Amino acid sequence: MLYLAGARGRLHYRRWQLDNAQAALALLPGIGQHSAHYHRFARALAAHGIELWALDTSGHGLSEGDPERPGTIYELADDARMFLGQVRAQSNSTPFLMGHSLGAATTLAVLREATPGEYPGLVLSGTPKAVLEGKAPKSARGADGSNRVRAHIGSRSRAAVATEQDSDWPGPRLPEGLPVLVVHGADDRRAPLDPVREWSAQVGARFHTYPNAGHDLLHEPVHAEVTSQIVEFVHARTLV
Repeated sequence: MLYLAGARGRLHYRRWQLDNAQAALALLPGIGQHSAHYHRFARALAAHGIELWALDTSGHGLSEGDPERPGTIYELADDARMFLGQVRAQSNSTPFLMGHSLGAATTLAVLREATPGEYPGLVLSGTPKAVLEGKAPKSARGADGSNRVRAHIGSRSRAAVATEQDSDWPGPRLPEGLPVLVVHGADDRRAPLDPVREWSAQVGARFHTYPNAGHDLLHEPVHAEVTSQIVEFVHARTLV
C-alpha cells in the first residue's frame, strides 16, 4: 500500500501500474468516495495505455482523518500537491489532472499556483457551483468545522484579509493555455449545470453534457461514454 505523510495524518493513494504507459491521470475523488471506487475506470483507461492514480481524501478510504472535516480548500490543495509530487517521481511523467465534485474544487485550487505548461491537461466532473463563484465548497471543512479560509495577516491590511475571509477563496485561475475538458450530467442535482456551462465557455474549455445523467458520471450508465471522452482528450495531447 502507498501512503504519504500528510499534515493531518497519513494519506493513502493508489496506482494501477502499467508497463509502458502512454500517459498518467491523477484523480481526486469527491466527498464520501475513495480510490477503491475506481477499479472499473482504471481498467478502462489501462486498455488505452493510460495509467490511473487516485488519492484517498483525508478521512476517506484508507487515509487517516475525520471524514466530516477533510480540510479547508487550501489544506486539501496542499495534500493534492504532495500526491502529485509522488505521481511525478514514481511515474517519471507529469500527469493529467482530474477532479470530481470536491476533488474538482481541490484541483482548481491546486491550479491557482501552477505555471503555464506545468500540466498537460485538466478534466473536471461534477464541478461545484460555489467554487466557480469564489466560495469554498461546504464539504471543504477544516478541523474547527468551518469551511472558511483562515487568512494570515502578514504584510497585508486587515481590510484586505477581511475581504479574503468573506469570499472564502479567490476563485479559480487556470494557467494560460491549459487544455480543459468539463463533463457534467444534465440532471445533476448537487452541482447545477448552467454555472458550469457558463464558466466553461469563459475559459475556453471543451464542455460535454450527458442527458439523463446525474452527479457521479463514472458510476452511472453513461460511464463508458464519459470514459471514452476522457481517453480521447488525453490521447489528443499525448499521441503523435
